[in-house]
Amino acid sequence: MKIFEQIDLLKAYLNEQNQNKSVGFVPTMGALHEGHLALVEKSIQENDLTVCSIFVNKIQFTFEEDFAKYPRTLEEDIQLLESIGCNCLFVPNQDSIYPEGYTLKAYNLGDIEYVLEGLYRPGHFQGVCNVVHRLLDIVQPHQLYLGLKDYQQCKVIEKMTHLTSLDKRVAIKFCETIRNEDGLALSSRNKRLSMNGLNKATALIKILTKAKERILAAENDVDLTLLSQESTQNILENGFDSVDYFAFVNENFELIQTISNNNQPLTILTAATIEGVRLIDNIKI
Repeated sequence: MKIFEQIDLLKAYLNEQNQNKSVGFVPTMGALHEGHLALVEKSIQENDLTVCSIFVNKIQFTFEEDFAKYPRTLEEDIQLLESIGCNCLFVPNQDSIYPEGYTLKAYNLGDIEYVLEGLYRPGHFQGVCNVVHRLLDIVQPHQLYLGLKDYQQCKVIEKMTHLTSLDKRVAIKFCETIRNEDGLALSSRNKRLSMNGLNKATALIKILTKAKERILAAENDVDLTLLSQESTQNILENGFDSVDYFAFVNENFELIQTISNNNQPLTILTAATIEGVRLIDNIKI
């Protein structure tokens, strides 16, 4: 596996390699787990060349302490990527991605920027869009691989590519959430939980699944506000410290309070904190 820290050296390598070859790209912030590796493996299967990046993007963190606490495990990450046959790793520093004089872009993302994750993490999605846009300009991939655990982020990045016409040269591949044997969505943040915390955290997918089953089994209208309140209380009773939201969105990522047709495509999303670690998860109907 080739490893690059310098943008010009990475570009030179890719220009040399990219003679009628398809390039897949997996952007990450490191602390890799099986979820990340599944994205890389998918890219390897579907492309001639796969590039993974590891960059902890400071501008998408609302709080400085969260940026400082984010796990950094570069040596282990390199070993994992080499073990599955990743072709190329890009490990830039902050000054490379945002050099002196670089002007951050402002994206007109609409309502999706200000609800759920956007409400609790102001500025987060602008930071995400800036770094993904920058990385796509550097790597110039044909396909971009994203995990659906961060469903709102996936929809935001998809919108950003439309706004910037990047969608004309890069296809986005959304990949299913990878879970452990107990159903917990894999996350770099899981590394900060105790064994007891990890066991309790499995309540999230169980409660999401229960809410999904309630909706599918309903013969009449379902009051989603009430279902949200009940599910939130259930999460708290299962050992979580707090719940930011338990919400329902349609395909346009519009929040909905009542559903009368249980065949309507729907995604249930939640964010909750346990042992000081904030976890997110979702389930699709």
